[in-house]
Amino acid sequence: MTYSKIVGTGSYLPEKVLTNFDLEKMVETTNEWIVERTGIRNRHIAAEHEDAVTMAEEAGRAALKAAGLTPADIGMIIVASTTPSMVFPSTACLLQERFGIAGCPAFDLNASACAGFMYGFSIADQFIRTGAIKTALVIGSEVMSRVVDWKDRSTCVLFGDGAGAVVLGASKEPGVVSTHLHADGTHKDVLYLPLGNKKSPNIESVKMLGNQLFKLAVNSLGDLCDETLAANNLQKSDIDWLIPHQANMRIIQAMAKKLDLPLERVVITLDEQGNTSSASIPLALDKAVRDGQIKRGQMLIMEGFGGGLAWGSALVKY
Repeated sequence: MTYSKIVGTGSYLPEKVLTNFDLEKMVETTNEWIVERTGIRNRHIAAEHEDAVTMAEEAGRAALKAAGLTPADIGMIIVASTTPSMVFPSTACLLQERFGIAGCPAFDLNASACAGFMYGFSIADQFIRTGAIKTALVIGSEVMSRVVDWKDRSTCVLFGDGAGAVVLGASKEPGVVSTHLHADGTHKDVLYLPLGNKKSPNIESVKMLGNQLFKLAVNSLGDLCDETLAANNLQKSDIDWLIPHQANMRIIQAMAKKLDLPLERVVITLDEQGNTSSASIPLALDKAVRDGQIKRGQMLIMEGFGGGLAWGSALVKY
């Protein structure tokens, strides 16, 4: 039987850093207010010449290098992004052109927002398991700074830009043990990004009902942890690391408690990167791998939650 395995990770963060103290000069807020409610202190902001494609390329090349592969080895490209450079061609196809390759399937996922990477990761896993492809490059790349209202302190303090990438390769032994995806469109108004109207079709800015979103995230992700463990006959003690979507420190703490994991075994990048939407999980994974925290043979749970509402997890033996 064929399985998929993480064989390389990569990431990219823009050079510019926007601190909470910078935000104090832009909107009515304080560093203390932001840290207390979110856990965020800094976030990276893309330069004018950077976009979802350029950042995806940087992260993708880093992941391929870590895997010892070249663009010619890619069997599929999936890019999760809610902030593409254009509606079409897809960011994945634009990235394919930058890599100088052609022929392999390449497409975007943007319907799942912050859960987009988990959806893309699961899809790539299924393609490899069926034997349709041998390698897949899955990337989350976001320029959230261009879709927030910088006068709205409830949202502009949350988001940052960046890209994270994972290369999945075929394996004889389970790497990706299982993936679990869910969605509930009845909560579509809790978190969304409108396109405007026919006369003014430009993207507007992120809209969010924070209190409702928090409760839904905690409940849904908590149930998802139970589902992931039960599906594989595992106990909480079998999990070595939690790699959560980096949205809010209180949500992360709630998930750590759910799994009986100390925060030392939870990968946290929220304080320095903010919420990078679909890029947050692969960014966190890459940092932990390169820092030597996550080691081969350890069991990980990755989980994401975002607009749709959509949420998903993956149990991975790294």
